Amino acid sequence: MSFEENTTHHNGNGSLLDSVDARTNLAGSNKMEILLFSIGSNEIFGINVFKVKEVTRAVRITKTPNMPHGVDGIVSLRGHVMPVLNLAKFMGLGNPDEQKVMMVAEYSRHVLGFLVRDVDRIIRVDWDKVRAAEGIVSNSGNLITAITELPNGSLVSILDVEQILSTAFGEAVVGNIDKLEKGHEKSVFFIDDSAVARKKIAEVLDKMGVKHIQAHNGQEGWQRLKGLADSAQNAGIDLHEQIQVVLVDAEMPEMDGYVLTQHIKADRRFDRIPVVMHSSLSSEANRAMGKRVGVDSYVSKFDSSALSETLRPLLM
Repeated sequence: MSFEENTTHHNGNGSLLDSVDARTNLAGSNKMEILLFSIGSNEIFGINVFKVKEVTRAVRITKTPNMPHGVDGIVSLRGHVMPVLNLAKFMGLGNPDEQKVMMVAEYSRHVLGFLVRDVDRIIRVDWDKVRAAEGIVSNSGNLITAITELPNGSLVSILDVEQILSTAFGEAVVGNIDKLEKGHEKSVFFIDDSAVARKKIAEVLDKMGVKHIQAHNGQEGWQRLKGLADSAQNAGIDLHEQIQVVLVDAEMPEMDGYVLTQHIKADRRFDRIPVVMHSSLSSEANRAMGKRVGVDSYVSKFDSSALSETLRPLLM
């Protein structure tokens, strides 16, 4: 597989994101950067570098009552008070007492710590060499979203951060959402590799009274979108009458949302159909990546009100 070590290595204490510009250049390359780490089991785990703000030695954790399973307590670090989740304890793997390194992650504008045993290095892989974990047996159950392979044959299990947070802290609540005004039926095609995200997106669209079609990764989404465009073209129908908006996740196995957006924008049959990127990667760098490939709008996961209000004017 295509594999290259990033020159930005973890030094044990400090930010991993030394070069935002370099990472922004990944847009459209169909590559991702993964931080490899261990929790003391036999598995090698990975997390998208874009989710990681900092890696540091574990600091003093304040125990608090009534914390969810696997959450050791809270810490104050660089102005953020955050919960700390012990991954070994949460997953039932390794030795929870051996977790001496903390990865500080940002997810949908929330900051939290993951306790792990140690981190290894950052690698860069092609998304088309990353396979969805559905149907793959893993000791970590449904907490893994994808699998990739190192040159030595070792497998890397990529964490499904959305599923972990949903399991630990509960799913985000979709509040009251007004239906669209009655009239011509509207439809959204959305693509996301997370089962939690797909469930929540569908719930928002259902409350809006909007029909929806879904796919589980960028490659599947593009094949289905092309099929719909071909059918509409052969029938002499405007594709915009069948799909009004395409909603894409940023990071997905086989083809990421940036490359998928490029494909859509390069096909004139989709000219009147806006692409909205819906991602837990909420930094300005990620927004810039989306803009660079032609995304029409960007909304952070998972804020049901923000999602519905972003989609509403595009569906009128």
